[in-house]
Amino acid sequence: MRDRLRALFETLVPQGSIAQQAAKSGVWMTVIRVFSQGSNILMLLILARLLSPRYFGILGLAMLTLSASKQFTDIGINTALVQQKAENIDRYLNTAWVLNISRGVLLAAVLFFTAPFIAQFFGEADSSLTTVVRVIGLSPLIYGLQNPAIVYFQKDLDFHKEFVYQTASSFVQFGVGIGYALVSPTVWALVAGVISVNVSKVVLSYALHDYRPWPSVDRAVLSELIDYGKWITAASITQFIHSEGDDVFVGWFLSATAVGFYQYAHKIADMPATQFTEVVSAVTFPAYSKLQDDPAALRDAVFGTTRLVAVVAFPLSVGMALIAPSFVPVVLGDDWVPMVLPLQLLSVFGLLHAITRHFGGVFNALNRPDLNMKLDTVRIVCLAAIIWPATARWGLAGTAGAVIAVYLFPMFPLDVYVTSRLMEAHPFEIFSEYVYPAIGSAVMFGCLWYAQGLVDVSPLVELVLTVPAGAVVYTVSVLLLDELFSWGIKRDLRQVVAEVQS
Repeated sequence: MRDRLRALFETLVPQGSIAQQAAKSGVWMTVIRVFSQGSNILMLLILARLLSPRYFGILGLAMLTLSASKQFTDIGINTALVQQKAENIDRYLNTAWVLNISRGVLLAAVLFFTAPFIAQFFGEADSSLTTVVRVIGLSPLIYGLQNPAIVYFQKDLDFHKEFVYQTASSFVQFGVGIGYALVSPTVWALVAGVISVNVSKVVLSYALHDYRPWPSVDRAVLSELIDYGKWITAASITQFIHSEGDDVFVGWFLSATAVGFYQYAHKIADMPATQFTEVVSAVTFPAYSKLQDDPAALRDAVFGTTRLVAVVAFPLSVGMALIAPSFVPVVLGDDWVPMVLPLQLLSVFGLLHAITRHFGGVFNALNRPDLNMKLDTVRIVCLAAIIWPATARWGLAGTAGAVIAVYLFPMFPLDVYVTSRLMEAHPFEIFSEYVYPAIGSAVMFGCLWYAQGLVDVSPLVELVLTVPAGAVVYTVSVLLLDELFSWGIKRDLRQVVAEVQS
């Protein structure tokens, strides 16, 4: 048994051609997501039963503040290092480490002194938000102490090491968060979980890589990193505003409790499809970077990735919209029922987000990170024009509707157009990859929606029956489409399996 496990491990160590490395790395990233995000989801579901939605809202506001401070000062150090054509980047690491620590000290200080004003802005001056922001503000300082050499895990597609790094810290968060909540069911259980992740990652980063950084700065390296990072910074700012600006608006316009409902709905709606896409994006960016000088191979890789992402993202997002009315009361409890409609609406956003997420890796790999910023700017302008009246009229559902409307048009067709033009391809070549998954998902939704109307069962029974039935209907639909129209999805899956086993 031990020999078989060792042989399996050696088989899955990313090596060989770029395709083989990417396929094997995808296996590792999938396992990482299953363990790390699985434990995170389970933790949140348990905590939803132990804590009130308001506590999630308080933490959500603090995390928004932290995210804004990090995004507004992100110079894309890791992205720049992964994108480097040179295999050995040791000469960059000391400078990168000093930059990360300096940034952490700056952010911790800024958040400490601005915390009261942040609480006042959100109308929470009398709550614990000030203290929570100050404690959460220690996260970037702790994070900055990590061994900068962990970037090699992505650059070299060494995702078997990334597996240990990510999953171990997730298990620490699970234990700390749940343990604290059982003793003291307050917002501090959520805070403790967040801090524990950063502390555990610092320890793991030095245990998993033997490089030891030293506080020194190479001016040439510093200049190079900052020059590449200027577009990453701009893109990070616009990325925050377009992806989390709606959360900030909800916190300011409505309440902390509303933020709890909206962020949780957003997280659940975005999670099934996007977690898979994050696996793909983490693998494809370094793979795309290695193919940046081979346009034909890059196009084939992007089309293949789009096909695989679509075949998974469509049924998961459509299925979440279908089961939301039974999922929320059964899994989260009756206190969370107000988030059902926002969850259903945001499932559409989750789908659109998932099937376009890997485009950013194409931009970065081809040294066009400016496109991320420019496209996000268009999103921000469009969303700013409609979010206020939509929220004022329909509350959280209006906010969710505004986000979806902007993504449907103009952003989705614009994202596809820009990506295809950058690769010297036709937009239809990308759009065509979405047709068959959309048909299969529509068949699944129609069959299950019709079946739900025929029987009257409890939400628990409905949830238990709908999920496996949906998987069967979609799988059969996909296989029939592949057989009738030579779609090619079975061929692609067999190719991925072959690359993993080789």
